Amino acid sequence: MDKLKLVLPTVKYLGQVEEYKSNFLLNNSSFDGTSSLKSDKVKVWLNKCNDHRKGINLPEGYVPATQYICVREKDDKLVGMLQIRHTLNEFLLNYGGHIGDSIAIEERGKGYGKEILRLGLEECKKLGIDMVLVTCKDSNTASRKCIIANGGKLEDKRQIKDTQNKDNGVIIERYWINLKERKK
Repeated sequence: MDKLKLVLPTVKYLGQVEEYKSNFLLNNSSFDGTSSLKSDKVKVWLNKCNDHRKGINLPEGYVPATQYICVREKDDKLVGMLQIRHTLNEFLLNYGGHIGDSIAIEERGKGYGKEILRLGLEECKKLGIDMVLVTCKDSNTASRKCIIANGGKLEDKRQIKDTQNKDNGVIIERYWINLKERKK
């Protein structure tokens, strides 16, 4: 598999982020791990990412979070996105977890999900997060496999009970990864 790296989003990648967003919209794909990319213009999203990493201008109910884009080293192509939430609020504890991620439509099925999560866990460790909660919909077999391959231990499954959320009724699997016990 090609070598990947996580980088903070910058103006250098705005064109690729715009393409990523367009492909997700065209394919009606879930924008997991992309913060507000679905609803914001890319430049606005970039500014929010910078603010949220520093814990400033957070909307109500949000926690500080670091947004990454994952690029393939050989060609600097964006292949996925990952967001690390620095702490958990009630919603994140029950449903969202510390990490959200997604893979570019055209890059799926190449093993990148497992590697992006592994890289994200390294960043969690740097942030001092030793117990990482990662979740996925019970219907998302690929995400489940990536989480388990990275040491995820299933705690339970919970049904989303938020009538304001389009995912109301979806079953979420909640996995914990202990970074103190995890092998690289």
